[in-house]
Formats: sequence, structure tokens, C-alpha cells
Amino acid sequence: MSTVIIFAGTVEGRMLSEYLSGKKIRVTACVATEYGGTLLTENEYLNVHTGRMDREQMRDLIRREGVGLVIDATHPYAAEVSKNVSLACEDAETEYIRLIRESAAVDPEHVVPVSSVEEAAAWLAGTEGNILAATGSKELAKYTVIPDYEKRVFARVLSTGEVAQACEKLGFRGRNLICMQGPFSEELNTAMLRQFDCRYLVTKETGKAGGFEEKIRAASKAGAKVVLVGRPPEQEGYSWEAVMEMLESRFGTDGEERPAAPDEEIRRADRERTVTLIGIGMGTPSGMTVEAAEEVKAADLLIGAGRMLEAAGQTGKPVYREYDARNIADYIRQHPEYTRIAVLLSGDIGFYSGAKRLYEALEGCGCTIRSMCGISSVVYFCGKLRLAWEDVCLKSAHGRDANLTGAVRTHEKTFSILGGADSVGKLCRELQEYGLSHVRVHVGERLGYPEEKITSGSPGEMETGNYDGLCVALVENPEYFGGIRACVDDEEFLRGKAPMTKSEVRSLSVAKLCLPKDAVVYDVGAGTGSVSVELALQAEDGCVYAIERKEEACRLIEANMRHFGTPNVKVVHGLAPEAMADLPAPTHAFIGGSAGNLKEIMECLLEKNPQIRMVINTVTLETIGEVTECLKTLPVTEEEILSVSIAKAKELGPYHLMTGQNPVYIVTCRGGRV
Repeated sequence: MSTVIIFAGTVEGRMLSEYLSGKKIRVTACVATEYGGTLLTENEYLNVHTGRMDREQMRDLIRREGVGLVIDATHPYAAEVSKNVSLACEDAETEYIRLIRESAAVDPEHVVPVSSVEEAAAWLAGTEGNILAATGSKELAKYTVIPDYEKRVFARVLSTGEVAQACEKLGFRGRNLICMQGPFSEELNTAMLRQFDCRYLVTKETGKAGGFEEKIRAASKAGAKVVLVGRPPEQEGYSWEAVMEMLESRFGTDGEERPAAPDEEIRRADRERTVTLIGIGMGTPSGMTVEAAEEVKAADLLIGAGRMLEAAGQTGKPVYREYDARNIADYIRQHPEYTRIAVLLSGDIGFYSGAKRLYEALEGCGCTIRSMCGISSVVYFCGKLRLAWEDVCLKSAHGRDANLTGAVRTHEKTFSILGGADSVGKLCRELQEYGLSHVRVHVGERLGYPEEKITSGSPGEMETGNYDGLCVALVENPEYFGGIRACVDDEEFLRGKAPMTKSEVRSLSVAKLCLPKDAVVYDVGAGTGSVSVELALQAEDGCVYAIERKEEACRLIEANMRHFGTPNVKVVHGLAPEAMADLPAPTHAFIGGSAGNLKEIMECLLEKNPQIRMVINTVTLETIGEVTECLKTLPVTEEEILSVSIAKAKELGPYHLMTGQNPVYIVTCRGGRV
């Protein structure tokens, strides 16, 4: 039987347990996790109880031990646990003492508590002086209500290109944009506040693990007022010194050497938290690496989608069923009582995994982020098929658009994660429609599970099968085109009566667009679709919207799409700019025909994307005059006008004569004139 029960979720709780047991006072130290249990050594006077308990279980333990005193030394922000301990003591009619840590020294006159970043920005709008915003990049748009925010607000955000670009669009740039990776020490916070002469620091109440105290002390040193989003909970209880005096009086140890309260360095080490992103492989405990399995076993909280948590095979541990990165990050910040957290992800964390978003979402959470790789589906599947995977083209069509046909056309082996009820059938039908009936398709279902199934065949043979909603496919194409196709000959296109941009002009125009592989391109006045096809071949992972007002030409574009195997061309029947209204924003545009609406078309493109890159072709002097006028009046830059004259040799008896084509003007520009 114990004399005292200590809920020892902190370094203070463990020190008290060791101190009292050292005085030969029987103690039961309650810790929530296996890891917490390893930090205490049991002996004749110290018993360690491991595992989380609800109110009733706590009450039963108190009654069973028959103790007269319970000390609550759980984490300062574990409010729910403390509430249960207090109520359990009431139920068992046992004395309850709450040990609290001293909070950071904050002068109430220098703190402005607010409930949200919106409220903080509204309050700051009526002030003067510079502001250090330490609430993350996703909240920055809310600061734009502050007058002269571009000069007053200094935003501290994650150091990635995507974040910096998004902040710049909001008006945060130059010295007002501080891209750094935390954690931030008290000294660094102080230096920043002084460097930028900031009178205000906006921070969220993230708890001690989130560097809250360091920010508060820095603001005090720099003479800055703290605008605090989310006020810390007010706690009742006794300090370390007060609790020690109570114990000395109760157990007759007065006058003996008393252990000092743990200093900040010890507390910081005690509250270090780790979040480990774990690739669990194919979905069974046996498919995890030994390292991953050991980390899952040691964790005090498991996070992941339902399938991931089931695959881990752990029972009795706290779990949070979630796959959204932001929700996961918020939960971790709101539950500082968990110190060793495992986030479970399928396959390998580097292959179409949620880990990429988690790295960004966990910025500033006050945790050390670790990674553990798993066995990816492509590695596993290729092993089963006895195929090397170093030359496999990797794709995913699970929850995203992917030009699998284009990849199959240009690669010997293409692997993709598929998702959806008819994903295999859709892929097989598309392969046949675009002239790839000869390829061999392998489909893997429930990989790693006892009911694992692998099926192989031609697209025609595989089209009508029944497959799992989430599966993988590997397509082999022995006749793939692995070269670089700089220009398609005019003779290869189906012509009809629609006008067509000649191959040399087409090649130069496409080159001037400088397309990335994932470009979203409008081909305005697409004609036969020759430019659309060239664009689609260049932007294999992107999408080309072929906008054409003539029905006959639209049918011709569709025929050329099938002929060249470019399903990433989407035909839009209609007159520009009206036909462009509901299309996604383009990154690039080629204008081959405007039907007299050139200015309106360019205005629409610039409205959809102010940074768009455009190439315009024209053969008439009237149109080039219209183009130059648009370049003067519209917000564009990097203008370039070329006049291209091409002549081709033509046989005439035993001779070859050069036959000239009409001169073509190629105009290039980009949105964004300053």
C-alpha cells in the first residue's frame, strides 16, 4: 500500500517521486506512457503505474491504495487530466494538491489578450509602430487590414520558396519578410524585435513546448507589447516551494536538505517533444521496418487514417484518426501532454505521401520532427513482378489528374497509384483510344495483405475486370518513344479545311513560351490543333485547353489528339474570351486567332493570371498594329516582336527553287508591368 499517489507527468513529478521514496515514504507514481515509465526506477518504496486512466479508474486506484494524499504534477496544459484527478479525489474523499509551474514573468499591462488573429489585426490597426508577426504564413492575409501593413508588419515565416512567393503576393517582401526555420531562442527573438524596432509582438499561446516563454521574455527585454492570441489558462495550485513545505510538515522531514525546483534548462529538456513521420509500408505490421515498429511501440500518441492505425496493430494507445496535415498540426499543438508522437503514413514518406504537407504544417509546433522511411508500393510491386524500378516513370492518379497515357507513350515502364471505382477500366480504355493497345498492364491489389492479388494482360483483356478501389498499375511499353520531339512535321497532322500554323513557326512559337512540364496553357483559335498537340507533348504533366469556335475544327482537334496520343488536350468549343470564363487560370497562352477580340482576350488572360506568359502569331499588318497597341496599354512586360520569313525548296524539273511563305509576326510578352 502506498502513502502518496503522484500523477507524475513532468520532471517535477518525477523529482517528487524520487525524493519521497528516498525518504522511505511509499509512493505510486502514475505516468501515461511506457516512455514515461522508463524515466523512473522502481524500488521498495516506489511503484510505477503506467497507462492513461479516466476519472473512475483514478478513483478506484486511490481507494485501492488507501492513500491520504494525491499530488497532481501533470503537465501545466493538461487541463482535462488535472480535472479528472481532482474529481477522482473528491469521489474518494482524498486530499488533493495541485503542483503548478511558475509561468513566464509577464506584466499584464504589457499583454493584450485576443481570441483570434483577426481580432489582433483589428486592434493593431488603431496603433502606431512596427509589428513582428509570429503566427505563421497562413495567417498573414489577415494583417492586410492594418494601414501601411507592408511597412509596419514584419512577417516571420517558414523558409520555403512556396511560402515566400505566397507572402510576396500579399505585399510582404524585402526586409519585411523574414524566412527562417525555428525553433527561436530568447536571444534571437530579442535581437529581431530590436533590429526592426518592433513595438508589438503577435504570437499564439502555444505553451512552453512551442517557445512561448522565450517570446514573452524577449518582448519584455525589447520593450515590446505582446498581442497574445489565445490566453493561457489560469491555474490554481501551489508552487514547488510551497508543496515541499507541506510535505516536510506532513512527513516530518523539516530541516533536511530540500531539492531545488528544476531550472529552465532541465524543464526544457523534459518538455522536448518529437513527432516522427513513419512510412509503414504496404499496410501490415510485418511490412514495417524494425525501426518503425519500435518507434510505434514507444510512442504515446498515434496519428493517421483509420487504415494506417489498424495496420500498426497497436491496442491500448491513444489515437487520433486524421489525415489532413493542418488538423494534425493543430491537434499536436493543442495536446502538449503527448511528448512522443508517431504519424503513420502509407508506403514510404517520400512517394506521393502526406509527409510533404506535414513538414510545413508542423512549422513552429515546438517539436523535433523526425522521419522514418518505409517500403513504397512501387518498390514492392516491381519486386513481385521481378522488374528493376530505377527506370520506372512514377505517377499517381489517386486524388489528382495525371497524364498516364502520355507517360506510357514516352517510357518503357510507367507505375501509378490508382484511385476510384473504375480507375483500371478507364486507364485501359484510354490506352486503346490513343493507340496503345499493344502495351502490357499489371495491376496490384491489397499489396502486402494475405488477399494480395496481381493481374496482368493487354488493355483489352484488363478493361472489364473488377478491381479494388485503391490499387496500383505498372504498364510496360516496348515500343515507347524515348527521344525529344522538337517539331512535328505538317504532313503528320490531319488537316481538313482548318488553317494550320506551319511547323517552323509552330516550333519557334512553342519554344518562346518556355513551358514547364506541368503548364496550364490556352491555345486560343486552335484551328487543326497542331499547336495544341505540340504544347501537350511539351507539357506532358500539364493541360492544354484548345479553344476553337468552329465545330468542324473541334472535331479535327479531337482526331489529332487521338492520333498523337495527347489526352491532356481539352477541346473547348466557343468564341474567346467568353469561352474562357469557366476555365482554370492559365500559366501560358498561345493566341493564333482572335476573331477581332485580341484586346479582350489579353485582358481576360491577365485577369486570370497577372503573371501569364503569352505568344501571339499574326500575318496581317492590321493585327500587328492591334498587338502593338495592346502592348502599350495593357500591364505587360518583356515584350518581343519577331518577323519570321520562311522559304522551302520546291522541285521544278531538274532544279530546286525556293518558295517563300507569308511572313509571320511572333509576339512574346509576360504580364506584370511595374
